[in-house]
Amino acid sequence: MPEAKKAARLASLAQQVADLSSSPLYEYRQKNSYHAVFGEGDPDADILFIGEAPGKQEAQQGRPFVGASGRMLDKLLESIGLAREEVYITNVVKDRPPENRDPQPEEIALYAPFLAQQIAIIQPQVIATLGRFAMQFVLAHFDVAAGDPKISQVHGRPFAAEAEYGRVTLLPLYHPAVALYNQTQRQTLFDDFEALSHLI
Repeated sequence: MPEAKKAARLASLAQQVADLSSSPLYEYRQKNSYHAVFGEGDPDADILFIGEAPGKQEAQQGRPFVGASGRMLDKLLESIGLAREEVYITNVVKDRPPENRDPQPEEIALYAPFLAQQIAIIQPQVIATLGRFAMQFVLAHFDVAAGDPKISQVHGRPFAAEAEYGRVTLLPLYHPAVALYNQTQRQTLFDDFEALSHLI
């Protein structure tokens, strides 16, 4: 699919998310003058990053990973010679949950079809999940990793999967936020990004 067509399809999908008044998070978005956070980056990217849900700064700007975690993500990308513009970044849930609480199962279920369509349009070679919720969703979506693996056990470990468009590699990663609070995890994240660089 040509990149321009991918961009147009993503823009159409983003509008559907913006208009999603049936979402339990829609009223909270309106009340706080927040934006839906659909995603951004290269529509033809080889790597798709998926987080769990936007935070306050993300909801204020309508862009994913723009706060402290986003700056950490930029450093991690830079460490393997990538710029944000070369990848695509999104979340499982496209609206901010109140007080940054964990997304509810019904919220994940509501937004999941939009993420599935983003994957189908972008057709990435690698899907890197950022944090536990994104990991659980993506591994289940592609029906790999039986049971309920802990992120501490599988981070940095690639999983082969089949998408409608062909083979894709899934790579669970810690959320960049952990690197802000834990020096040990910070080095682990840089090491895992180094592993990511060998997958493309």
